[in-house]
Amino acid sequence: MDALVTAGGIPQPGEPLYDYTQGISKALLEIAGKPMIQWVFDALDGAASIQRVVTIGLDSESNVTCHKLIGFLPNQGGMVDNIRAGILKLIELDPEPRPVLVVSSDIPGITSEMVEWAVSTAMQSNDDVYYNVIPRQVMEKTFPESKRTYTRLKDLEVCGGDMNIVRSSLVTSKDEIWEKLIASRKNVLKQAALIGYDTLLLLLMRGITLQDAVQRVARRLHITGRAVVCPYAEVGMDVDKPHQLELIRAFLERRIVQGASAS
Repeated sequence: MDALVTAGGIPQPGEPLYDYTQGISKALLEIAGKPMIQWVFDALDGAASIQRVVTIGLDSESNVTCHKLIGFLPNQGGMVDNIRAGILKLIELDPEPRPVLVVSSDIPGITSEMVEWAVSTAMQSNDDVYYNVIPRQVMEKTFPESKRTYTRLKDLEVCGGDMNIVRSSLVTSKDEIWEKLIASRKNVLKQAALIGYDTLLLLLMRGITLQDAVQRVARRLHITGRAVVCPYAEVGMDVDKPHQLELIRAFLERRIVQGASAS
């Protein structure tokens, strides 16, 4: 499987992390001795299931390393645009259809074990999209002060993960989906229309289960998809605010100390 690492975020004045980044990419923030994205690269390097890695939003002067990295791409202006451009680059290098692991650069807590779990779990079926969600109790057990935003469903409360899988064929054969996603990315009403107002209403009323919600949205987009309930809080512990940055710094510093003690 190939992996795409998205690193396009540069906090602007007035945004929560600007005082920390001062105009540089969020992916390069120092966390426990190395750039945030380096933790993600290390996890991918150690995962046997990952063959090639492309990153988008940085360049070769970023002073980060990944043995599987085969290319840098410039930021395309938005998350959806970046994912599409990255997958198209992988297709250009090898047109053979394959699943692509899409990983955000701001989840430095992930490990190779978590990458392997995500890949092996998804490959038990043959869907277009696999979306990891983390139950509230899992997140709050590991990161009780994370202050994540949760979606309340009929059967559980979840937050979204930032390591998911998309089949490359979805980019080449479903152009209309990407056009709709790009067109709706800054418009709440268009987003609601895209998933269906009936589904949105059921979500607001907590009258739908996780799998029902996924199936409704997938049918609306004419694709197949599966929600994967992830047991790793780190997959959803992204860094968007200063308290989250300090939280993950402390978490990874403890991991380093524990690793040194174990050896």
